[in-house]
Amino acid sequence: MHEETVLWHLGNMTFHAKTLMMTWMVMAIILIFVLLGVRSLTSGKPGKMQNFLEWAIDFVRKLVSDNMGLEKGRSLIGYLVTLILFIFVSNMFGLLPNFTFNLLHNVEFAQLDKIFEGSSWMSPTADINTTAALAILTMIIVVSMGIKNQGSHYFKHFLEPNPLFLLIHVIDLLSKPMTLAFRLFGNIYAGEVLIKVIMMLPGIWVLPGILPDSIWLAFSVFIGAIQSYVFTVLTTAYVAQAVAEE
Repeated sequence: MHEETVLWHLGNMTFHAKTLMMTWMVMAIILIFVLLGVRSLTSGKPGKMQNFLEWAIDFVRKLVSDNMGLEKGRSLIGYLVTLILFIFVSNMFGLLPNFTFNLLHNVEFAQLDKIFEGSSWMSPTADINTTAALAILTMIIVVSMGIKNQGSHYFKHFLEPNPLFLLIHVIDLLSKPMTLAFRLFGNIYAGEVLIKVIMMLPGIWVLPGILPDSIWLAFSVFIGAIQSYVFTVLTTAYVAQAVAEE
């Protein structure tokens, strides 16, 4: 089960190569899907891709409307749609078989042979670096929208109901990105590990490992969808708290 971590170095920076490659692939898939979905926009009978995109946008718009109102949260809709699509596709990526079929096993350039080895791909969200980046970006948006809507009054709540509560409010602010990052990372990483464990089970199962793996695979799809929903809902709730006047 142990996989060698491939690192890329650029100057003083170090990158987790497999996470970076999978992230680029996820972004490419989403971009292609969206471009195909909007290629033939119509106000009549939409195609399946346009229908799905409209559903995603309507879902996020309702989420924003219910939590803070469209007037305050309209600028957040684009980010939330991108966020839920990226997290969902990323969560599903580790469940897909390796479609390179080991054709890159002799390609040593950028260590692609090691990056694409194995029977399945990797979810970018199974790397704490990815989920931490998403969580930090979310909190930057939370604070910036709080300042945008309330100005300097945004910082007033750190001193309420008493200035002695300043430390508690700071800890609360810092704990939010930590819980966002570790919740998403823990669920997706654990799912990938268990799938690999199930695939190693002895042949007492029907078609060695196929039955239990199929059951866990379906459960992992459900968990991946739920986690993308939870991350998006919590992001909306945090922003709603920041822009609230009371």
